Amino acid sequence: MKKIFRGYKSWALVTGAASGMGRVYARRLALMGYNLVLVDINGAKLEETADIVKSDVGISDLVPAECRNDIRVMNIIQDLSQMDAADRVYEQTEAAGCEVEVLVNNAGVMYCQGMAETSERMLRLIMMVHMNTPLMLCRKYVGAMKERGCGYILNISSLAAWMIWPGIGMYGTTKRFVKDYSRELRIECQKTGVSVTNAYFGAVDTPLVPLRDNLRKLARALTVMITPEKAVDRALKATFKRRKGVMPGLLNKIFMPLCAIMPDCLLGWIYRKAKPYLMNV
Repeated sequence: MKKIFRGYKSWALVTGAASGMGRVYARRLALMGYNLVLVDINGAKLEETADIVKSDVGISDLVPAECRNDIRVMNIIQDLSQMDAADRVYEQTEAAGCEVEVLVNNAGVMYCQGMAETSERMLRLIMMVHMNTPLMLCRKYVGAMKERGCGYILNISSLAAWMIWPGIGMYGTTKRFVKDYSRELRIECQKTGVSVTNAYFGAVDTPLVPLRDNLRKLARALTVMITPEKAVDRALKATFKRRKGVMPGLLNKIFMPLCAIMPDCLLGWIYRKAKPYLMNV
């Protein structure tokens, strides 16, 4: 990917920016020369992210010395599971005059549990955070991106969007929605200067993935689970190359078609065997 320093003229908006991959996206985009709108429910952690970003910029050789004090960071404390979350975020960025050129719909919720055992609150929350709010944020910002003739949207889908897998059924269902509406939006944005990229991650080593420590170590050893830094770098590279999607990891590419053809009886057997190890929500 050709490195172009943006000079802190445009803004990148990252949801779920208080920790994990969201924080990594913020750090990478800041070093590319984007001002940041950081959105999360955790205000204290948002401040921590903002401080880390400014520290990165202040010492990085990637940022021209004369630009190191130019970055602007706007923190928005918002529960993204609320029906009007996108409205509230958009109103604040409009009031501040932020021209959002990059939208990273990173915020996510993960659980491993059967649908019938998952609380109704969690089912509603995952649908709002994965489906409603990212879609509404796209709706809010794409129009202005088209008018300016430049915009990048990165939506986070999942390997689970391509398959039915026991224990993460609702997660995969919401990520299929992300996959499909992103493709539709990408088609609609052709020839406008706006691109829509989907990231189809498998397991990424963050607290979002509720694995027991022994299984986490095994996944890392088998390279089934990748680091947040590697995942973010692959996703941003695809985004700025305006690709339609990226799926890091050779094993994920092999695993995806195999899962798609597994019969229901085999998946049911896997679920019954795995159920004692699933974490409760």
